[in-house]
Amino acid sequence: MSRSTTDSASSVTLPTPKERRRLREALALSEEQVAEAMGVTKATIKAWESGRSSPRGRKREAYAKLLSASEAAEATRAASGASGTPTGVSDASDASGASGASGASGASGASAFAKPDSGSEPQPAPSPALAPAPVKPVPREPVLPFLNVRPKAAVKRAAKPPGAPSAVRAVAPGPARKGAPKPQERLKPAAAEPAPAPEPAQPPPAPGLTPEEAFDALYAYAAPGLVHQTYLLTGRRRLSRESVEYAFHHAWEHWPEVAVDADPVGWVRATAYEYALSPWHRLRRAHKHPDSPPTEANRRALLAALLELPPPYRRTVLLYDGLGLDLPDTAAETEASTPAAANRLLHARTVLGQRIPELAEPETLHRRLRELVSEAPTATLPAARVVRSGSERRTRKWTRTVLGVTAVLICVTAITAATAPTHYLPVEVPGETVNGVPVRGGPEKLGPEDVELRDRLRSQPNPGPERLIPAAQ
Repeated sequence: MSRSTTDSASSVTLPTPKERRRLREALALSEEQVAEAMGVTKATIKAWESGRSSPRGRKREAYAKLLSASEAAEATRAASGASGTPTGVSDASDASGASGASGASGASGASAFAKPDSGSEPQPAPSPALAPAPVKPVPREPVLPFLNVRPKAAVKRAAKPPGAPSAVRAVAPGPARKGAPKPQERLKPAAAEPAPAPEPAQPPPAPGLTPEEAFDALYAYAAPGLVHQTYLLTGRRRLSRESVEYAFHHAWEHWPEVAVDADPVGWVRATAYEYALSPWHRLRRAHKHPDSPPTEANRRALLAALLELPPPYRRTVLLYDGLGLDLPDTAAETEASTPAAANRLLHARTVLGQRIPELAEPETLHRRLRELVSEAPTATLPAARVVRSGSERRTRKWTRTVLGVTAVLICVTAITAATAPTHYLPVEVPGETVNGVPVRGGPEKLGPEDVELRDRLRSQPNPGPERLIPAAQ
């Protein structure tokens, strides 16, 4: 490959990792199909979509063309929806073609998760076969002017005005199978969605903001809430503070990447959740058992039911019903497929409904989790300057440790090379009997001590009596 071709391929701009996953699902392609088309493995596609790596060379250019084709298809679908074509039909066909026999049921079940309005009065439940799924009006998240970006969830919610009807309708799920229900909802076409309202102009970023000031603003904005969310995941206050501090340490070490991310809060949240849910904390005595439960009966029962769920299910239900993320973003943050995230959400809702009967309805569970997550955090955190200095100090410590170990290895190698023998000294091995042939006889070769003793005996006279020699008669 020539240098000009390599430079042109490396200059191709790719969307963010979460956007890559969403565009692939918009084309109704599985990870195996994309991997086969790109000539790589499924694990490589997962790494590209999770942000652990990025394609290079010609594969980067081909991957960018694939994603641009998905964007063009979305633009065409949006244009047809604006001209009056029912969007529910196209959405249903895309969802049914995105996966096989098992994946289709998961995708259809994922689309049936509509978020209710937590502040509205309870209304009589309409017929589940005809009524559209309720839509939860989520308050717009504030713009983060210090990074000149808005959270990805807020951008997606702004594209759809509150109270807009859902594009799909769902019927009641089928019978459960061995405790974990499978999503059996079927998609039906609905009325066309209205055109999205124009988004208000974004305020310009604050001028002259240094990376330290931007990090401090992000820390003050997200750290207290993340500590409370991590406590709901683990039930351990000390571990939650440690996880959030570790996540911000990691964010400051990778600040050039975090500063340009479309969802910096999500980047830090994913790191904190991964650290908090690590199974290695069970080996630590301080984090072996959860803290004492809250005094309120309702909060204590809900927190105990959450902690009984497996960590992936607990994280999925907290992200979807607690934080209000949509299903593709929840699946991307938990590094699972969308049908798998839907199955986890259904199972978590079923288990929580069995433990607490009053939470059997998804609307009630969603409202309770939102109230639990939106509580004012009470944890005391160190200042942002302390977190930054601690991250820099830890980086310097690890750098010095690596340099010290490298210097010790160099010194040991040099000493070994200086003291090693320059030629081979054969070792005299005593004789052995081979195939019945005895060892060679005769006097052995005298050593230095034997030669010295022989010379001394020959040079000195015998001090004993004279030897008697018999005479012949």
